[in-house]
Amino acid sequence: MRVATLNLWVRNGDWEARAVALRDGLRALAPDVVSFQEVVRDGAADTAAEILGPEYHVRHQETGLLGDGNCAAIASRTPITGWHEVDQQLGPRTADFPATTLIAEIGELLFVNHLPSWKPQLEAERELQTVAAARRVEAMVAERPRHVVLAGDLDATPEAASLRFLKGLQSLEGISVVYHDAWERAHPGDPGLTFTTDNPLMTRDTDVAVETSRRIDYVLVRCDEFGPTLDVRRCDRIFDRPSPAGVWASDHFGLVAELEPVRVLS
Repeated sequence: MRVATLNLWVRNGDWEARAVALRDGLRALAPDVVSFQEVVRDGAADTAAEILGPEYHVRHQETGLLGDGNCAAIASRTPITGWHEVDQQLGPRTADFPATTLIAEIGELLFVNHLPSWKPQLEAERELQTVAAARRVEAMVAERPRHVVLAGDLDATPEAASLRFLKGLQSLEGISVVYHDAWERAHPGDPGLTFTTDNPLMTRDTDVAVETSRRIDYVLVRCDEFGPTLDVRRCDRIFDRPSPAGVWASDHFGLVAELEPVRVLS
């Protein structure tokens, strides 16, 4: 199974050129399932569908929207048979961003697109949002064991409490879980920066031109009492260089991971 995550950066920059780079890159990658952040869906327009084509089933965020078309989405080659959203609007400080957690049921997989609040000073809110996402997933797995992949723009570095919680390094709000970080499994010791000044779009065309390069995009695999149910065969950054035409696809680098079931779940 090949899974990917990417922040599409709405329609900023030269969207027409970026869409071509994204379309060509995704066609070459051929992921089975993708979590997208900062999709634009307004009226007949849908930037996720535009770059993927008709062979994907695309579901979009429906709650917590701000009315500007900016949303998260999940795309899958096989039908999405169940759909769940966790309302991540937890207070006044989260109200200006479409934070959400989307959970798609795809066969024996729960694919989770987690998009908490982005502002650096909102780690307290990210902790609550991440716990809310984890609680929903744990309740669903308790009903029926399934593989779980959580992928998205988590807006936090690996050292942040919300990520430490997901990786089983600390508890939050009376709950603890364990997910393996696909990048860390495949590239131990490599920082794997995904929001970085190496990308000219980050410093040239955004309102965060003075920034610290960091890793904030992830693919995570849930563990049960016997360890991870999916083995990370490889994990790579995507769109971390310009296209052959010289176009940078997004202000984020994305990730793609190759995952293989370790055992049958019952």
